[in-house]
Parts: sequence; structure tokens; C-alpha cells
Amino acid sequence: MNNESGATMKLTGAIFDLDGTLLDSMPIWATLGENYLRSKGITPLADVRDQLKTMNMLQAAEYFQKDYHLTGSANQITHEINTMIEQKYREEVQLKPDVLPFLQKLKQENIKMCIATATDRHLAESALNRLQVADFFSFLLTCTEVGFNKEGAEIYEKALELLHTEKAETVVFEDALHAAKSAKTAGFPVIGIYDASAHADAEELKSTADRYVRSFKECTEYIL
Repeated sequence: MNNESGATMKLTGAIFDLDGTLLDSMPIWATLGENYLRSKGITPLADVRDQLKTMNMLQAAEYFQKDYHLTGSANQITHEINTMIEQKYREEVQLKPDVLPFLQKLKQENIKMCIATATDRHLAESALNRLQVADFFSFLLTCTEVGFNKEGAEIYEKALELLHTEKAETVVFEDALHAAKSAKTAGFPVIGIYDASAHADAEELKSTADRYVRSFKECTEYIL
């Protein structure tokens, strides 16, 4: 099974990433820092996205204190940013194109489905419930709860254990290159999903995954 083959994947289980895969939410994360600064009446510097790219929330708060002279505590800044994120997931984030009909098709075929995400549970569940797709999934796992990020395959292995499906028939859907590599190295079939936020990695993701698609509309011909 490789990118050049026209063979159809056999599928009994599906492990979905959330942000950038099922949800069109990456633009929110990309602009979060600058939008927070603007809410404080501060014009962000041109390099703010690059500065924040590798920071966790606490590091971002400390960066705002140091470089933008915000006077609140790091915990206060973190709380304010989290409140902004929660509002987006609760009210604004949408599914990516063609996700719903694809999930409906998998359900009709009795494919077991779950989500494995780095996003906090309360954010993920808020969006999934509002969008009325939570019931498609047997369960949701977060990196925080599992205790590992997606630099390794632990979250996928845990999902496989709970799905009770065969690894060779359990496809991982990912938009992030590092996550796709982790799943592929662990022996999972991988479908790479294009997201504009990872455009620079598109060619490498294409070569890493068993299949690479620009939308879920393309998936049916590969796996059903």
C-alpha cells in the first residue's frame, strides 16, 4: 500500500485528529496571540506569530509580559487567552468541508471511530457537541490525559487498544507532519489531510502518508 497504488484500504477503525483535520480551527490558533494583544489595545509586531509558534500558553504569557509590557500575572494572561479560545470553540469553529458526509458514510459501514487530539477535552467537546458530530465517535483521547504528545505514537496505540480493531485496518487521519510520521512509524495506515496552516509541509506529508487528500470528499474512493 503506497501513494502510487490505486488499491483500496481495508478499514475497520478510524482515528481522527481534531484541529486542522476535522475542524477548521487552525486559523484561530495562528492569530490568537495577535488578537489577544489587540484586545489590550496593543499593535502586535510583525514577527509575533513566529515568536509564539513553539511556545506553550505560559511561555506566551511571559513573552507578552516581557516584550509587550503587560502588567497582569502570567496566570491572569493565560486565563484571558483561554477565555478567548473557549469562546471560539463554543460559538465559531466549524467542520472542514465534506467532514459530515464522510463521517455519516463511515457510520453506515459500521466503522469504529474515535478522536486523538492535543486540544483540551472541554474545548473539543464544546465544538463537537455544538456541531452535532460527537455521537459519531466512540471516545475522545487527549494528549494531556494520555500523558504523551504526538511526537510519539502512544496516543494512537491507546486509541487502538480501546477500539479493539487491527492496526493494519485502523487508519489515522492527520494534517500535521510530525503526527503523521509518528503514526506511520508505529505501523498505522495514515491518510494525510491538507490544511493551509501546514502548507509548507504538504509535499513531505504526501510522501509520508499512505494517501494524501485535500478534502474528505477524496477519501471515499480510497477506503470504502
